[in-house]
Amino acid sequence: MPPAYPYDRLGEIRAIAAQAPGGAVDCSVGQPCDPPPASVVEALARSESERGYPASAGEPGYRRAAAAWLRRRFGVAVDPDAELAACVGTKELVASLPRFLQLRRPDRDTVLHPAVSYPSYAMGATLAGCRAVPVPMDDRFRIDLAAVDEADAARALCLWVNTPGNPAGGLDDLAAAARWGRDRGVIAASDECYAEFTWDGPPRTILESGASGVLAVHSLSKRSNLAGARAGFYAGDADLVGYLREVRKHAGLMVPGPVQAAAAAAWEDQAHVDAQRVTYRRRLGLLAAIAQAAGAPAEPPAGGFYLWVPAPGGDAWGLARRLAERAGLVSSPGEFYGQAAADHVRLAAVQPDHRLELALDRISAVSP
Repeated sequence: MPPAYPYDRLGEIRAIAAQAPGGAVDCSVGQPCDPPPASVVEALARSESERGYPASAGEPGYRRAAAAWLRRRFGVAVDPDAELAACVGTKELVASLPRFLQLRRPDRDTVLHPAVSYPSYAMGATLAGCRAVPVPMDDRFRIDLAAVDEADAARALCLWVNTPGNPAGGLDDLAAAARWGRDRGVIAASDECYAEFTWDGPPRTILESGASGVLAVHSLSKRSNLAGARAGFYAGDADLVGYLREVRKHAGLMVPGPVQAAAAAAWEDQAHVDAQRVTYRRRLGLLAAIAQAAGAPAEPPAGGFYLWVPAPGGDAWGLARRLAERAGLVSSPGEFYGQAAADHVRLAAVQPDHRLELALDRISAVSP
């Protein structure tokens, strides 16, 4: 049996926070609270595509819109007919990729992933009956490829990188990851769902190093506040994308037609994302003030919308409890993201400003 789902372990913390006047301020899960653009919702309602089965790889209009966004945002060109396909939100792609890769390469059984990272990288390996091997990170939470044992590399189906990283906001050298994978015949899979919220420098993609041997994964959940729609795409190596497009048909993995229409409209609109960037920067500042008042100052992230907070004395659960008791705020202890993260707490900037201000007022009233 797999371990308990991490966020299901927050029952006690949530119960404590709920006792605060005005209720809990839940910053534990990266679930956006802001609305998507009205044009996207209108496209969802008016597509008239609900009667037919959607293409598993994505309808041509969806793929063209995603490819055009890659060109505008990153300056990279991909063929929407051969190097890009839809996925049902990127979590399912992350969790299912090892299973599909092992069908292609039954001689390999290992998934390499950052030691401090989104738990679905390791869980995807577990669900496929593979080995999940964490790769150490440096003091800026960037993956340390020199620390990978070559014996593990020889067994690897893929190497996951995540930039900006969840939970710590680190920015990996994606070109180095692409080279490392090509040199060893390992797919370099780059989860880039927070790319629009890169604070240190421009957004980046592994596709800037070329498509050979790599897979970039993008989502509308964070970029466009469409987590409930479940729409994303993967792009990269034509042989790999072609293989995944074919094998995923058999699993019935299809983005619903109306969602594809809405998603195409979202990829085509940059203005709402630019506004969202400003909102998340402001909310990260409020979270930093809350952490400071809790006696746990934190540096701003290089990217993403999470504040990664070192716990005083390394007691992450203790800090989570303190935030719940004093601020009515629900956070995520770092061990959810790997044992190397057990001395931190993650705060997600996904509550409206007035709710974060409420949490700040609460903790400021009881903290010296």
